[in-house]
Amino acid sequence: MSFADAAQVRSAETSVPAPREQSAAAQDAVAGLAEVERATEALYEAVDALDHVLLRGPSLLPGWSRAHVVTHLARNADALVNLLTWAKTGVEHPMYLSWADRDADIVEGAARQPQLLRADLDAACQRFAAAARDLPPTAWEAEVVHPVTGVFLAHRVPWLRLREVWLHLVDLDAGVGFGDLPEHLLEAFVDDAVGQFADRADVPDVRVDVTLPDGRQRSWELTASSGSIEVSGSAADVLAWLTGRQSGAPLDGAAPALPRWL
Repeated sequence: MSFADAAQVRSAETSVPAPREQSAAAQDAVAGLAEVERATEALYEAVDALDHVLLRGPSLLPGWSRAHVVTHLARNADALVNLLTWAKTGVEHPMYLSWADRDADIVEGAARQPQLLRADLDAACQRFAAAARDLPPTAWEAEVVHPVTGVFLAHRVPWLRLREVWLHLVDLDAGVGFGDLPEHLLEAFVDDAVGQFADRADVPDVRVDVTLPDGRQRSWELTASSGSIEVSGSAADVLAWLTGRQSGAPLDGAAPALPRWL
C-alpha cells in the first residue's frame, strides 16, 4: 500500500476527494497535506503538555533532549519549504546548507525557553503549510533532491513531513507510541521503511511477515534474495524495529540488528 492509497482509505471516511482535473501528483500531495495537518495537531498537543523540566529531559533518541526533537521538527519543516521553493521556481534550494549547519541549528534551538520552542515550531509548521498551499499544481511534478535518498518528485514532500512528524512524536516519549500511529498509515510506513534498505550490502537477508491492523498478513524481503531469517509481528512493532526505535524483543523470530535505516 502506498501513502496515497492509505490516504484514500482515510479520505473515504472523512474528507472530500480532490477535484478530477488535478493531476495524480497534485491529488497525492493534497492527500498528504491533509494527513500532515492532522499529525501536526497531534504534535502540538504533545508539545503543549511538556513543561520546562520535561522538555529538558531525554527523548528516545540518544543524546537528544525532547527540546532537540522539537527543534529538529521545526527545522525539518523549513528544510522541506526549501524543496517546495525549488519545485516552484526551478532554482536549486537544498534542504540544508550542510549537515554541520543543520546540527548547529538544532543545538542552538534546543536551548530556548518552552514558549519560544513552541512559537518556533508553530511558525515553521505554518511556513510549510503556506508554501504547500501556494505551490502551483504542476509544480508537484518537479524533481527535487533529498540529501540522503536522492532525486524524487515534489508530490512526495508532504509524505516526508508526515513520516517525520509521527516518528518523532514517538521519539518525544510523551505518551505517543508506535501503537498510537494512525492504523490506516501503518502499512505504508512499513513499506517505506523497508524501501530504505533496498540495494544495501549491509542489510541482512530477512523476510518480514506483518500482521496489519485490519487483520491482513503481508510479507516483505529486506533484500533482493529470499530472506533466510524470518521475523514476524504487528505492523507497529515491525515499524519500531525497522526504524531502530526498539530491539526485536516484541517480534517473533531472531530479529537481527539492522543498520541505520535513513
